[in-house]
Amino acid sequence: MLMSASSSRTCVSDEGNVRTRWAVTGVSVSEVTVETAPTAQMEGQVVAMRVLVTGGSGLVGRAIEGVLKEEGEAREGEEWIFLSSKDANLMNAEETKAIFQKHRPTHVIHLAAMVGGLFKNMRHNLDFWRNNIYINDNVLQASHEVGVVRVVSCLSTCIFPDKTTYPIDETMIHNGPPHESNFGYAYAKRMIDVYNKAYFEQNERRYTSVIPTNVFGPHDNFNIDDGHVLPGLIHKTYLAKKEGKALEVWGSGRPLRQFIYSLDLARLFLWVLREYDEVEPIILSVGEEDEVSIKDTAEAVVEAFGFQNDVIYDTSKTDGQFKKTASNVKLRKYLPDFKFTPFKTAIKETCDWFEANYDIARK
Repeated sequence: MLMSASSSRTCVSDEGNVRTRWAVTGVSVSEVTVETAPTAQMEGQVVAMRVLVTGGSGLVGRAIEGVLKEEGEAREGEEWIFLSSKDANLMNAEETKAIFQKHRPTHVIHLAAMVGGLFKNMRHNLDFWRNNIYINDNVLQASHEVGVVRVVSCLSTCIFPDKTTYPIDETMIHNGPPHESNFGYAYAKRMIDVYNKAYFEQNERRYTSVIPTNVFGPHDNFNIDDGHVLPGLIHKTYLAKKEGKALEVWGSGRPLRQFIYSLDLARLFLWVLREYDEVEPIILSVGEEDEVSIKDTAEAVVEAFGFQNDVIYDTSKTDGQFKKTASNVKLRKYLPDFKFTPFKTAIKETCDWFEANYDIARK
């Protein structure tokens, strides 16, 4: 099995500003080998693994929390702390150090980032570069200083060279410059791989990273102007149906993308944290055969909403990078039997969530 469920879960309250903190208890530290981790204690009981999740209130963080709680994937001896931007400004080194000193995690899932869609990236490449460099440097150095034994950072396929052969794989990250539309964000994310190798070489820290393809799901950012393509399409289709108007899709609809459902990514994140021992990154993605066009994606959203009006493609808007087909051969060597949620099923679940939670969804 990919992960085992736990039978004894104890929720724990926290009087601080941490959005979520809870644990599964009942196993001693001696049952888990953590040679350089700080001792983690909670309510008088030692826990084997204290996992701090940065960006815990975002798309992937909420998915990880949901899989742990709702699918029973937490394990005995684990404590999970999900941070949001309200808890600390991770662009500030002192605030980052303080929050790490407060919680003293043994493991970190690093999701926090300044993110945005194609058009926001094109307008603010410098901001995306500087702010993400600050965040990543602060989080990794704070992790090292408190003795974190494992950090799993989240990258993006936009880090890969624009001009390359396909499919792209983990060995090709630094083979050339990324697409010019979001080079600031792409280079900042790419540098995490450099950090990981340097921390291992100089300090023997086994920090690693995952490279998911285009992530979507409940709790996404559905902002039409600054969000990513799929949540933006979901929001626009919802409004077009409600207002009885045509749906306008930016671009030609021809570019190709691989999408991964946030709940599938969450399950894979847990496997990487617990089982994957490499410093080298790993691509988390559906297979090449599951790549779909933006037009196919729009049609899946239209079908999920039962949208009946016209769909218009605005070719005056840029398409961005045409494709960035990623290989999941490395993932399949480790997990040959992992089953991804069918694309249309995941689209339907996400559209249903957005419709039911429209008033509180990020948009």
